[in-house]
Amino acid sequence: MNNEVVDSQIDNEEGSNLETGALEIAQKLSQSGHTAYWAGGAVRDRLLGKPVSDIDIATSATPDEVIPLFPHANLVGKSFGVVVVAEKGINFEVATFRSDGIYLDGRHPEDVSYTKSPEKDAGRRDFTINALFYDPMEDRVVDSVDGVADLEEGIIRAVGKPLLRFREDRLRLLRAIRFAARFNFEIEPATWEALCAEAGRINEISAERIRDEILGMLTGPRAGKAFRLLKQSGLLKEILPDVDRLEGVEQPDEFHPEGDVWEHTLMLLDQLTEPSPELALAALLHDIGKPDTFQRLDRIRFNGHDKKGAEISSHIGHRLRLSNHQTERVRDLVAQHMRIGNAATKMRPAKLKRMLRSEIFPELLELHRIDCLASHRQLDTYNFCKEKLATLPEEELRPTPLITGRDLMSLGLTPGPEFGKILRYIEDLQLEGKINTSEEATGIVQQKYLGGGTTE
Repeated sequence: MNNEVVDSQIDNEEGSNLETGALEIAQKLSQSGHTAYWAGGAVRDRLLGKPVSDIDIATSATPDEVIPLFPHANLVGKSFGVVVVAEKGINFEVATFRSDGIYLDGRHPEDVSYTKSPEKDAGRRDFTINALFYDPMEDRVVDSVDGVADLEEGIIRAVGKPLLRFREDRLRLLRAIRFAARFNFEIEPATWEALCAEAGRINEISAERIRDEILGMLTGPRAGKAFRLLKQSGLLKEILPDVDRLEGVEQPDEFHPEGDVWEHTLMLLDQLTEPSPELALAALLHDIGKPDTFQRLDRIRFNGHDKKGAEISSHIGHRLRLSNHQTERVRDLVAQHMRIGNAATKMRPAKLKRMLRSEIFPELLELHRIDCLASHRQLDTYNFCKEKLATLPEEELRPTPLITGRDLMSLGLTPGPEFGKILRYIEDLQLEGKINTSEEATGIVQQKYLGGGTTE
């Protein structure tokens, strides 16, 4: 068994605003004659001994019955029976027990019906481990779907008929895999069979929903396991066909003893530790250009795969509706992930310092580290860069400019694109310690640019 249920009951922690607020709401509903339980993920996570960040409350009370009990309540989803109640400075969602009508769009029910039955409400939920309730007044778990047993055995199982659950809401196809990776659970055979059967229809839901699940997998624990399951189920070729192509793309053994590009990528994902979404996506896509640049010359080569990968990454970013900032950051990390390999041997001091001070360098360095750990495991360049960052003073990385555009104008130069080249050339000399004063910089400009020289 991979995970252990800590207790069949949830211990209420004194002093917790979250739990105290949720308890007070449930008590007020109960005192007014309504059933009120904590619901779903909060119950699951507490049973697993994991931190709980929010608590939803499910009740037999309708919104019209909830609102009068809480002066600052706000109705946010009348058709789904959801009221937001503020307690202890925290907003809680209070939802009426319901059963769902038919689903026509593969995402939302056409209508819902309120019910007094928690069993019926549990029956509409996705997986048994998410269909548990907790009665805080009696300190007991309410389980009508054998969710506690599945938690104990480490199983992701659809509530009721798996095929029906996935056809109701196709996002559940991805959620099943995300939960399996997050908790290191196995997907129950009938649920897995239905998931694979419905994989081809995942793109019936929005790109934004798919993106959020992908990012959840990549930034959560065991990202490698999540993507193995995506590949095995057929979901990967539907949502990220460029990534699906990585399997079977050979690599040179001397640099990649771990195997093909797909296996390398999975191993790299397994090295991620609480990454930003941008770093996680760059880790997934860093070698995405290799299938298109594969050549068998003196050995297997992928000349220009970083540039090609940056291009493909941009397309994927737009397809997943990433923000422009996110798309650009992922593209830049992919484009530069090979550049850092020359830091210790072939990089001029000026170029090295510019790279070390760049905004993306911390993530670029981490991408390099996990890339190495997923292949040859040599961290010499990583350690070199870490040492340089620790020992180089800030004034050497970002020195005060010796000359400015205004100075160039005072020397008689006309503003234009050439200014940037001149200033960069002077800063190169400064970063490499070849000049240290404004007088030296002015003299070089006069000699090189006012005496008929050209920029390098």
